[in-house]
Order: sequence, then structure tokens, then C-alpha cells
Amino acid sequence: MSYSHLSITERSQLALLHRLGWSTRAIATELNRHHSTIARELNRGAGTSGYQAETAHEAYETRRERSVSNGKWTHERERYISEKMEKTWSPEQIAGRMSQDCPEQKVSFKTIYRWLYQGLLVKGNTAVLRQKGKRRGPRETRGRFNVGKSIHQRPKEVRKRDSFGHWELDTVVSSRGKSKACVATFAERKTRLYLAIKMPDRTSTSLEKAFGVIADSFPTGTFQTATVDRGKEFACYERLESAHDLDIYFADPYSSWQRGTNENANGLLREFFPKGKDFAEVSEEELVHALHLINSRPRKCLGWKTAHESFMEALSHLA
Repeated sequence: MSYSHLSITERSQLALLHRLGWSTRAIATELNRHHSTIARELNRGAGTSGYQAETAHEAYETRRERSVSNGKWTHERERYISEKMEKTWSPEQIAGRMSQDCPEQKVSFKTIYRWLYQGLLVKGNTAVLRQKGKRRGPRETRGRFNVGKSIHQRPKEVRKRDSFGHWELDTVVSSRGKSKACVATFAERKTRLYLAIKMPDRTSTSLEKAFGVIADSFPTGTFQTATVDRGKEFACYERLESAHDLDIYFADPYSSWQRGTNENANGLLREFFPKGKDFAEVSEEELVHALHLINSRPRKCLGWKTAHESFMEALSHLA
């Protein structure tokens, strides 16, 4: 028999039979209930004038109202989660970092999604959720050059992300028909730090200058290797290796997964500057702000540290 609470009708019958002197077991048999249910109800509802059905049922409804949980939603959690969503964090990133920042307030990312769809967060505006996936782009049509070392010659420690200072490089361009402006992007494999710098065009000369600006911003040892694709902007690889004392490795043709860290980060940048955006119209302030938001998101693969925190920790261990 499935369990259900006593109704007002059953309480009325119970009160009548109790006044007639029936035992708890006899009443239980008549109402098709367990005798302990009847005994608890009589003890709970007993007053100065004996058991009264209406009074007992009102007390029951009061207890039911008090027993309903308010759930985990609080204004404090709402403020924390909304603030992080405005910083473009995903629900999983918010939940992961929440367990470190305020463990007493932590909730699962599924709960955050549910609150969002219920309208409890940011008025239910699901536009705050970052887009997933990546559109298939056109195949490489640029000219060829004699590439250097293959990615298959790259040390295993680089592939396993065991050591710091190994980068993946790429360029993100304006849409066709727009200007030649683009950005050179740099992703550190171990810490996932993502950097980008504007270039007037996608040439090896511009790439060489951009690399110099980035490399000169950090101490010696920050750049040990770089993995790149076979775009003609990397035809300057020998000069880069010589000037900055690093090894450059070339991925296989049409194998973007071999530079997955950079490709993923480029996708994050596209959320701020989607295809069709002319990078000539993007200000330095806008680019810096986007990079700040990307590098300030907690990462599951980093134990919910941000890329910036992990990178600065790695820099502190350089001799």
C-alpha cells in the first residue's frame, strides 16, 4: 500500500470512532491504516477537549508548510553567480570556483542551469550562456614554404604538458572582404594562458614583430617551444628560433587538433569578435578586455584556478 497523509475525511472518522471508544487497532482496520499511524495522530492531535478533527487537520497543514524546503537559492548565491555570468563564465566554471571561494555556498552547475531557466538568475536571459561548438572553416589555400621541424619531433614532455614554456601559435583574421587586419594568438599549453596582439596584415614580417613584442614582455625561459600550423606567416620561423632561442614545430596539414589549446582559445575569442568582425575596428582596449575575461575564468583542467593564476605561479618558479 502506497503511503499518503490522512485526509480531513479520515480524521473526522477517526475522531468519531475514538469518541465511541474504539481501540487504535480497530480504528486502523476500519480506515485501512497502520495502527501506529492512528496512535501517533491521536497523540499529536490530543487537546484539552480531546481529539478534534478540524484542529488536527489545521495543525497538519501548518506543519506541511513549514516542512517545505526553500531550496539552495539565496540572494547571496544569486549575486555571486550573476556577477560571474557577467564575466562570461560558464555554469560549470562558476560551480567549480564557488567550491573554492565559498564552499559553504557551493551548488552544482546543473542547479545553476535550472535557476537560469526558471528565471531566478539574470531574469532568465539565456543569452549569457556562451556558444558551444565551432563552424567548419575553409581549407588552407595559402602558398607553401619549406617548413622546419615536424610536430612528431617535439619532446614528449611538451605533449604531456609536464613543463612550462611551450606555446601554440596561430592567427585569427577579419572576414573576407574586410581589411587585412588580424591578430596573432599565443596559448601556453600547461597553464592555458591566452594572449593576442593586433597585426596590420597576415605576413611573416608582422608575425615576427608581434612575437617579439610578446616574448620581450616576459622573463627568459617563458618561451621554450612553439607549435604552429603551415600558414605562410610562419615562414619566419628560422629568424624566430635564432632571435628568441626556442624550437618551432609544425603541425601536420589539416590537423588543427594537434594545436587544440590554441584552437579552443581562438573559439573563445570569436565569442567576443565573431566572424564578420573587422579587426581594424577593434580597439586595443576591447582586445585587452576580452583577453582579461578569458584568462580570468576558472578552468576545470587547472583545478578551478584561472589561466592567469596558473601562469603567474609558473613564472614564479623560473630561475
